[in-house]
Amino acid sequence: MKKIYFLISLFLVLSIQAQVTLRITSIPANTPVGTNIYLIGSINAWDAANTQYLLQPDGLGARTITIPEGTGTVGYKFTRGGSWSTVEGNASGGFLPDRSFTFTGSPQTINLTIQSWEDIAGSGSNSTAAANVQILSNAFFMPQLNRNRRIWIYLPPDYYTTTKTYPVLYMQDGQSLFDESTSFSGEWGIDESLNTLHSQGNYGAIVVGIDNGGDFRLNEYSPWVNPNYGGGDGDAYMRFLGETLKPYIDANFRTRPQAQFNAIIGSSMGALISTYGAVKYPNLFSKVGVFSPSFWFAPVQLNSYINNTTNDLSGLRLYFVCGQNESAAMVSDMNTVQNILVANGVSASNTFTKVDADGIHHQSYWRREFPAAYQWLFQNVNLSNADISIPKIEIFQMNSNQVYCSGLQHDLNVDVYSVHGQKMGSLTLQNGTNDIDLSLSNGIYILKSTEFTTKFIK
Repeated sequence: MKKIYFLISLFLVLSIQAQVTLRITSIPANTPVGTNIYLIGSINAWDAANTQYLLQPDGLGARTITIPEGTGTVGYKFTRGGSWSTVEGNASGGFLPDRSFTFTGSPQTINLTIQSWEDIAGSGSNSTAAANVQILSNAFFMPQLNRNRRIWIYLPPDYYTTTKTYPVLYMQDGQSLFDESTSFSGEWGIDESLNTLHSQGNYGAIVVGIDNGGDFRLNEYSPWVNPNYGGGDGDAYMRFLGETLKPYIDANFRTRPQAQFNAIIGSSMGALISTYGAVKYPNLFSKVGVFSPSFWFAPVQLNSYINNTTNDLSGLRLYFVCGQNESAAMVSDMNTVQNILVANGVSASNTFTKVDADGIHHQSYWRREFPAAYQWLFQNVNLSNADISIPKIEIFQMNSNQVYCSGLQHDLNVDVYSVHGQKMGSLTLQNGTNDIDLSLSNGIYILKSTEFTTKFIK
């Protein structure tokens, strides 16, 4: 009988309960091929060439290192090894202040982006994004559209120093939310606005920015076809947000998944698809930010869709804002949609309309108006500062082909990878005795789920 020896038992119990995993999901495009990346910090006396702190591939395109639980706060950076000259830099290629994390007594996985290397010219950019903005993926797959898209994520300043769970804002036109260097004509400054509000005592929120598809933008931001401009892919795009992206975010970050803690926000055509998305998925997104909406693109179809929906819209809360002279019909179109929503179950007190004489169809206007919209949308939401509790999970080897689990809150799906990153199969673990029925050659394998990663030897 072949024997599988799992490096779990007590070691795994401890690692699940108390460890910090640093996970680099993106590195500069001009990083030399075959580069090793090392962790340097207060835990290893800032030794730039300490091979014990070499990050390892996780089989999923990222590099990770797991640090046993300790106490206090750890300062750190990443280098390409050998000397301090290869240290990481900021978004412009210059000096990056030390990163840090704090041990909490609970497991943490911290997703990180290396923005540049100080010694490689051109690896940075003129980015204006704050340090707590990351590229979640440069090519996140959209199965409903068979396309890939860049996804941004903003994490509150205290995300890595607390175990709080956060509301989430899903925002369209991601390339214009945080970074001047990627925007079409200026950025919204979402990161600066939320960081300022947080410093003033605001609880904080996660923001997920979805890049528009360039030439696909009009098609994706309307479920209905305008004969002069296109459209028609909007329903598939919203199914991507609701059925693929949101579940991924909820599984990998400390979110509050219930509808009352989730917003969908956009401007212009992005406001059209956000309004449609809230009516389609009121069970997922209850807060809607509608900035300078292009309802003109499909007014009859949108109004008919709202009038004929069987979904319960009573929990929606919508903030409408536009400039008085942005277009001839914008204000009247916006008021019509608001009235139809109220007629179909939305409480009038849960809608707010602001029309500004000086409002223009531009990011600078939306940047100005965003903080008030965000605060109004969430002003009645009870966000306790209580930290989340993490259950004690224990996994023990029973014999050569069985493991015993306890403390699982649900069935735990785990994938098995070789050390070369090849997926060998999957298992579903439940509380109690679990049979291991994979056919594997002798060697070292990685057992990975969204809740932990460990090794086993066969």
